[in-house]
Amino acid sequence: MKKFYKAIALTLASAFVFGLSACGQAPADAQSAAPSQSTETKTETQAASEEPKTNNDVVTLKWVAVGTGMPLNYDAWQKKINEYLGEKIGVNIDMEVISWGDWDTRRNVIVNTSGDFDILFTNGNTYNADVKTGAFVEITDLLAKTPELNSLIPPSYWDACRVDGKIYAVPTYKDSSQSEFIVWDKELAASLNIDTKSLSSNEDAKALATLEALTPALQAIKDKTGNAAFPLYKTGATYLTYMYDLMNTGMPVVSVRYDDAEAKVVNALEQPDVKGYLKLYHEWYKSGIINSDAATKPEENGYKPVSMAQGWAGAAITTWGPNMAVEAEAYQWGPTIVSNDTVRGSLNCISSSCKNPEKALEFLQLINTDPYVRDSFYYGLEGEDWEYTADKKVHRIKTDWTMAGYTQGTFFAVTPTDDVEFNQWDEVKTLNEGAKPSVLIGFTFDVSKVEDQVANCFTIFERYKGELMTGSVDPETAIPALMTELRAAGYDEIITEAQAQVDAFMASK
Repeated sequence: MKKFYKAIALTLASAFVFGLSACGQAPADAQSAAPSQSTETKTETQAASEEPKTNNDVVTLKWVAVGTGMPLNYDAWQKKINEYLGEKIGVNIDMEVISWGDWDTRRNVIVNTSGDFDILFTNGNTYNADVKTGAFVEITDLLAKTPELNSLIPPSYWDACRVDGKIYAVPTYKDSSQSEFIVWDKELAASLNIDTKSLSSNEDAKALATLEALTPALQAIKDKTGNAAFPLYKTGATYLTYMYDLMNTGMPVVSVRYDDAEAKVVNALEQPDVKGYLKLYHEWYKSGIINSDAATKPEENGYKPVSMAQGWAGAAITTWGPNMAVEAEAYQWGPTIVSNDTVRGSLNCISSSCKNPEKALEFLQLINTDPYVRDSFYYGLEGEDWEYTADKKVHRIKTDWTMAGYTQGTFFAVTPTDDVEFNQWDEVKTLNEGAKPSVLIGFTFDVSKVEDQVANCFTIFERYKGELMTGSVDPETAIPALMTELRAAGYDEIITEAQAQVDAFMASK
């Protein structure tokens, strides 16, 4: 089974960046990462870090995460935060922040060679595969020693991290449910008298109608600007299948709808709702609303007149608008859902070779519960990157901090900034609390009996994905062609095995 898991992990690792614009993705102009070193040529410092460092019983833990590279003021930041951590829990932290472009390669080398780390950021694209290869410590019983952490995160979120009934990760309690928002350039929409608020609905039954109603507005924007009003890139509109649990396969062709009480395993692309979306996007593509190079475009546009993004409405003010240098507004599309996939979007795992797993878990408890620690990782060096105001908010002196906040810990311990009059994390918490749970929360598909079939079908789906999910091809012809290839590769065997496991899971609930 390791062959499949490694193959899918390597292919999927880059997909996690989808939808991170609301989750703390670093600005594109931030500095790049420091060059990474091969694990085969470790320096004396690196080799020494494999053994726990102690100074008056202070243990140093290495945490590997993704971001926009190492901060320029890292040494000063590390010294200050470690003074606090050392006194608080007897821990020091040594960060390795890998740049987005190097993450896939570096991360896979670290994991597959049992590299130098104590804590590793990961996500659902690679989590299950890494657990199966023995990369992480099981923390199911250890959580009793970190009661604040255990109680902070909802039980269903812990369940979403289970593999074979056991927990190997601390989920980042943030926008851990999934809410999709239609994001508008407010000034542009107003110039065309577009009533953006009326063109929205968070009701499941109205999801397709909502998208269809966008067509006249998008066409008006395209006609005025001469450019695509709803630009996409090669990853495509993966959110169109977000109401389906992909069962850790990375393929919507093996999925269960989040609210299907019978939990029938289906091809989401053939379901009336998703097929309706794909047909509409194909119409948008033909009319120029979606750009002609969408299926091959390597990166998304920095500016998008209208787009879909995962997050919360306040992110239009705090993130999406500022990132595009415009005033933006956002309205929810479809229901808010919590599933294995949404919870596993940001995880931190303890290395199976960590000499101090209890200390590592104690640190993860602290960063999730101590506002000063949380602010220091989220905003940077106090006094240089940010400072507390008299009314107990954060004033950002600089905004080029390169650690990705969504990778670290809960959003609900982050102190709000003084540039907005609302606490955006309150909205995130409300969305989480009202999220509709997937019927498959806690289920992990064991592909061992159909390993080769899943790997082959995944490769086939990836060839079709870009064109299908950007509207570049007619789904009426592309989906049947895809299914012909999938069935020849053993698709029906996958469905049979998946359904048997899902039925057993549902019967045990």
